[in-house]
Amino acid sequence: MKVWNLVEEVVEPRKPRVIGAAEEGRAILINLPAGESLGEHQVRERATVIVLSGDLEISTADRPATGAGAGTMAVFEPTERHSVLARQDSRFLLLLAPWSSDEHSSMMPWRSEGEPAA
Repeated sequence: MKVWNLVEEVVEPRKPRVIGAAEEGRAILINLPAGESLGEHQVRERATVIVLSGDLEISTADRPATGAGAGTMAVFEPTERHSVLARQDSRFLLLLAPWSSDEHSSMMPWRSEGEPAA
């Protein structure tokens, strides 16, 4: 087992730090100063953003900007265009992972709190 305290882990502003990388995916810790952004972009993998501190504004082409404070998790589909703006100095974990096999017994679609099961 490996353990990190992501709140205390050293990561310089604007210099994402890869915490771990393997065939299964990557974990990247990001420290984004207030007013700065990761402009509209996309990645090949499913991207999960977990806000550790601060306040982000997250948007996609299909969804207006949404506030994302500490404790918020946002998931972007592979190749979904999105942007992230720091409304306050913010620290977040970015998880990039290819979609698992459809045949895996635990597979279920991602859905937001309150969204009915498919």
